[in-house]
Amino acid sequence: MKIFAFTDIHGNEGLIQDVIKTIKSKKPELIVCPGDLSIFGEDLDKVLSKFNQLKIPFLVVHGNHEGEDELRKACKKFENMVFLHRGVFEIENYAFFGYGGDGFSTKDERFEKVSEIIGKKTKGKKVILITHQPPYGSKLDNLEYFEHVGNKSYTKFIKKYKPMLAVSGHLHEHFGEMDRINKTLLINPGPLGKILKL
Repeated sequence: MKIFAFTDIHGNEGLIQDVIKTIKSKKPELIVCPGDLSIFGEDLDKVLSKFNQLKIPFLVVHGNHEGEDELRKACKKFENMVFLHRGVFEIENYAFFGYGGDGFSTKDERFEKVSEIIGKKTKGKKVILITHQPPYGSKLDNLEYFEHVGNKSYTKFIKKYKPMLAVSGHLHEHFGEMDRINKTLLINPGPLGKILKL
């Protein structure tokens, strides 16, 4: 399966057009976005409409620039938008588990409760974790002067349930970077995005 992942375009029209051009060229089966499509929700419907026109399932969670309810309501207006926060999208033997928002917590007890349920339900599937904030303890969350600023609850899930892939954004300093926690590939695809073959 071929997916296209991108993040943190913040409503930038030039970036949107570049991403759409890449998607049309590469023809992925799914599009994945771990949030921050806008600047504090501005023109959110307009941005979603552009991607909806591609007629490819678009899996998205909210970042720290969109509210949960705001993005959920916006996605309901478009047939190809899947708001994935605290949910699972299954296709073939793959299970995409999304959890959005925040970006600044070191621990998330609500995620831990939800992820235990999801982890058990998706046993035997190839799991892809989609979060706005990166997991704790890799190159993707290591900031100069601050050290690691990721979420330890996400790392706990990764170590226990071993998803094949974890896609996140939020930290602009690490756009385009990859790392691993054990066998799980971590990626911050950045605003220009990356094609990933699962």
